[in-house]
Amino acid sequence: MLRTFLIAFVLVLVAGCTYTAKITDGATAVDRKQYNVAVPMLEREYKRAKSRGQQGEIANNLAVSLRELGRDEEAVEWFQTAYDNGVGPDALREKAAALKRLERYEEAIQTYTDLGFEIGSRYEFRKDIAGAELAIKLKEREAKQERKEYEVNPVAFNSPQADYAAVSFDNALVFTSDRGAATGDDTYNWTGRSFSDLFRANPEAGSVEGFTATLNTDDNEGTPAFSADGNTMIFTRCSPPAKRTDAYCGLYVSERVGDGWGVAEKLPFVTPEANYMHPALSPDGNTLIFSANLVEGWGGYDLYKVTKGPDGAWGTPDLMNRAINTAGNEQFPTLDGDTLYFSSDGLEGLGGLDIFRTWPLDDDRYNAPKNLGLPINSGADDFAYTIVRRNGTGIGSTTTGYFSSSRPGGSGSDDIYAYTKTQLPPPPPDTTPVAYRNVLDVTVVEKIREDPSNPSSRVLGVRPVPNATVIAQVGDQSRSVTTNEEGQLSLVLVDDQNYQFRAERPDYLAAEGRFSSRNLPRDPDAPEQRYELELEIEKIFRNQEIVLQNIYYDYDESFIREDAQPTLNELSNLLTRNPSIRIELGSHTDCRGRDDYNETLSQARAQAAVDYLVQAGIGADRLSAKGYGETQPVAECICERCTEEEHQRNRRTTFRILE
Repeated sequence: MLRTFLIAFVLVLVAGCTYTAKITDGATAVDRKQYNVAVPMLEREYKRAKSRGQQGEIANNLAVSLRELGRDEEAVEWFQTAYDNGVGPDALREKAAALKRLERYEEAIQTYTDLGFEIGSRYEFRKDIAGAELAIKLKEREAKQERKEYEVNPVAFNSPQADYAAVSFDNALVFTSDRGAATGDDTYNWTGRSFSDLFRANPEAGSVEGFTATLNTDDNEGTPAFSADGNTMIFTRCSPPAKRTDAYCGLYVSERVGDGWGVAEKLPFVTPEANYMHPALSPDGNTLIFSANLVEGWGGYDLYKVTKGPDGAWGTPDLMNRAINTAGNEQFPTLDGDTLYFSSDGLEGLGGLDIFRTWPLDDDRYNAPKNLGLPINSGADDFAYTIVRRNGTGIGSTTTGYFSSSRPGGSGSDDIYAYTKTQLPPPPPDTTPVAYRNVLDVTVVEKIREDPSNPSSRVLGVRPVPNATVIAQVGDQSRSVTTNEEGQLSLVLVDDQNYQFRAERPDYLAAEGRFSSRNLPRDPDAPEQRYELELEIEKIFRNQEIVLQNIYYDYDESFIREDAQPTLNELSNLLTRNPSIRIELGSHTDCRGRDDYNETLSQARAQAAVDYLVQAGIGADRLSAKGYGETQPVAECICERCTEEEHQRNRRTTFRILE
């Protein structure tokens, strides 16, 4: 399913899936994101589990699989089972999120509150609790309304599979679905259903057919946007560049040819190994807004805007400002004239993705995004809001359209809903003079580890760090401020400035962050806007091994592969921020192979990592390389009986901060 493929937002968003590897156990199926395959395996394995620890691990994997399949009612119970069997606070966190999606808000608040006490940080769950409290308040307000603003109903052509992102085209609707009629014979093991395709529906008759064989392929296609004249379509396609490689999502354009469509071409600004999706075209076809998870973004998926030049070629995409983009995910933009609708899980909402509305102001700013509230938004994911028709003007006029939701009670995992919005009388005007103010709350935080003395132990959350020093720089000016007992400082922002922040505290590694006040909104309905920035500092653990994730080497080779470079680049940035520390790069092999061979190979690999950092500008006198061979395994097992997972744990690249 394309939407699930694109939005695994409770976890780290994943670029691709392996479809062809043989699966023999539930844990491997979950690791490969074959959730539909995993569920029956895990149910059998749970019954056979012989220890509490095994039951907890299996229950957690089963709960994760059910969550990804949209079966939250079952996931709640299995996350609780996982927690009861020693999995830890992460299972309770997932249970609380599922309760919120199910709109069991009081239970969610209590679970989040219990979690805060358990890990020692109420700060960690403040937004989750605030969103649940907002939902309760909006439900109470809606119950008191004599006249409803929205009427919402599921469409007749929803299927037991996923149906979403309906847009108007040629007196019909074009939408995305992974129903059985989709192209191709393969099953997408994430969902156990087909790969997604574009479909055309006649809403009145309830009939559905494939949109066009030219564009529907064995890959995932979906989320189209059409030009005003109906002759150009931009859509999302997720396909691997080669066999057995990750599938990345890109934006493709196709031109109408007679009654059909021409071969799709990828838009020129789409870069490899990133996901581009959810296009929205302006009425004149010269501006495109889309969602992407690019490195320069503010976090998760962000909205970008790109325009056509006089020659008709697309320019370079611009990241939209912090009034819209957050550290969470902003996705599924749609345009109604110059009004932008989009979904976000980073702005204050009722749970999952919520739909927001904003529009440009006269001075190139955007109005503060407004949550559409109930019943458009719910505790689940709500997205892809479109307007199809307006009837009349003024009070009593109506607007009709569609949106998508994974809320409980639907036909499938995602469903399309039709809405009718009635224009109600406006509230009495507020005559209070407007004084605009943008405030940035900067919070210095540190990780809460299960074992506070072990830098490799599980992270339970974050907590504020009081009395940390924050150096704020704007242009050539800088000043130092000490955080309060809540680890926070608040700044009134100056318009159109780039802010740089550095957080320091003795015995911690410094952290840096940035914020732009360019084109922040001025909304007379909410003249004070508050923004948040977290600076996460790391406690210094001297002479303790820290594993560098995602550092892999080819068999019998020591050169740094391209997929290892991002991790080493992050380490280079850490060393640049903290010029006084020295580190040792260590390389470890598994137990297979001769001792002298493993020692030589590991030394060469450690030295390759050091050489990479030196080329990145780190002084050689701050780095040392040490090959440990097989002498320091972290998975204790008899070599001939070690599992491949245990061998992988022992094959690792590490660093330690030296005295």
